Amino acid sequence: MAEIQTLMYKGKPLVRQGRFIFYGFPDDKYILFMNILDVKKVGELEVATKVLVQIQDTDDDLSFNEKVVKQCEKKNFYDAFEIGVIWLERALKSK
Repeated sequence: MAEIQTLMYKGKPLVRQGRFIFYGFPDDKYILFMNILDVKKVGELEVATKVLVQIQDTDDDLSFNEKVVKQCEKKNFYDAFEIGVIWLERALKSK
């Protein structure tokens, strides 16, 4: 049986499910959630052109709206991930 490996970035798991991307440990107070809202074709590749970035509280007792601590939209994946990682690091330091 093949072992499933999780992609790690800066010591935290990075998981993609379709157009949803999760970064961070589910047991931490906060995680980074990104939703690729729009893409364009560049040759054979799909490139993100609109990405929702959210820092979410992982408390299961909160409603979806209460979980969102901070959010924005960016025009490409790189900018979205960059700001999201910064926000997540700051949120985790302030807990």
